[in-house]
Amino acid sequence: MKIRLVTLALLLLVGGALAVVWSQGTQRQVSLVVTNATIVTMDAAGRVIPNGALAVDGSDIVGVDTAEAIGRQFRGAETIDAGGQVVMPGLINTHTHAPMVLFRGLADDLSLMEWLTKYIFPAEAKTVSPEFVRAGTRLAALEMIQSGTTTYADMYYFEEEIAKETKTAGMRGVLGETVIQFPVADAKTPAEALARAETFIKAFKGDALITPAVAPHAIYTNDGATLTAARNLSKRYGVPTLIHLAETQDEVKTTQEKYQQSPVAYLDSLGFLGPGVLLAHAVWVSDAEVDVLKARGVGVSHNPESNMKLASGTAPVPAYLKAGVALGLGTDGAASNNDLDMFESMRMAAFLHKLQSMDPRVVSAKEALQMATIGGARALGMERQIGSLETGKKADLIVVGMSSARQTPMFDPISHLVYVTRGDDVRTTIVNGRVLMRDRKMLTLNEPAILQDARGWADKVRAAVK
Repeated sequence: MKIRLVTLALLLLVGGALAVVWSQGTQRQVSLVVTNATIVTMDAAGRVIPNGALAVDGSDIVGVDTAEAIGRQFRGAETIDAGGQVVMPGLINTHTHAPMVLFRGLADDLSLMEWLTKYIFPAEAKTVSPEFVRAGTRLAALEMIQSGTTTYADMYYFEEEIAKETKTAGMRGVLGETVIQFPVADAKTPAEALARAETFIKAFKGDALITPAVAPHAIYTNDGATLTAARNLSKRYGVPTLIHLAETQDEVKTTQEKYQQSPVAYLDSLGFLGPGVLLAHAVWVSDAEVDVLKARGVGVSHNPESNMKLASGTAPVPAYLKAGVALGLGTDGAASNNDLDMFESMRMAAFLHKLQSMDPRVVSAKEALQMATIGGARALGMERQIGSLETGKKADLIVVGMSSARQTPMFDPISHLVYVTRGDDVRTTIVNGRVLMRDRKMLTLNEPAILQDARGWADKVRAAVK
């Protein structure tokens, strides 16, 4: 009897060991597993997985499911325990001017044109250089990574320097070399700016993180020939075109007087509008023109905070959503916002349009979150790569803390992300499968050095504008 019991025990031990070996053998080895999370996927089904996990192999998401299911299928070389917090797609800022963080607070409480012509353009003329752009981009990247932005669309000067710093930080960028009619820091003529844009495109087209773009500044800072040349350059290389449009009533009035057309109609008459075009602001757009933008397949970047701060107006966001226009969310530059926190932009977008329409159902929390994630991806033409947590997409994701007093209790994670969360609630930021910040510790940027450098540039800016 004893012999039988010993034999049975040995068989059970051997069987258990074989089961473990078999289980390990069927698990796929991957680079990273993020587990123990409430996963807000932002996929087409709107899945929220309460006790979820996801697997990352290299730069790609290879599994999104319950923690139990992912544990059976995958074994990570590295594991991040999210501690029951929220994991969501990285935020997509569809309009900013990264180096302008160094002008943060330089001039406030002014209209757009007064702010630009009396303060910003003169300050840029005296201070903008490759060194300025590098320092500003590092500071902007630090702020964006710490507040959960993983992809941003930019429009500025010396864009090749912005691209280099963006890659070093590990972020994803759609970066537009500015084309403008008057002399600026990196080009004295539109022709020179277009040549710089072409060189920039050739240097970065096909890059894993950087999508080069052409960025004619606006209708009021470029003539028709320059706008057409910029758009044609984009088409020739198959890259995006970024432009400010219909931001203020003054812009509409000036365009009507000069061309006898609205800004949307004028660009359309040039053959400018089409897939690959991203319009920043697009505030003063009629219902009929909303339909035109939808038909042309353009993207729109909504910037509620700068629109409010500069009193530019309220964009027809409910109409854009109803028409199905590819609509993203942006902060604008930190000189006119004055920060790059996309969580604030989400909250302000929801609140602004509820107030403006006098309807609390307008721009729901879900719609605001969509604008900041998958909507932004669509506006940039990148929805197959980023914007949601799905197998086959790039591993751009963030872990958002939900354990503070301000966030307790949590009944609905989507509501909390829009109406409660702030940028500094982000714990971990991952782009292209690479951890850029883990538990608030920066891994790709030297935070103290960046802040010290930025303070030095602030002294130079202050001296230049006296």
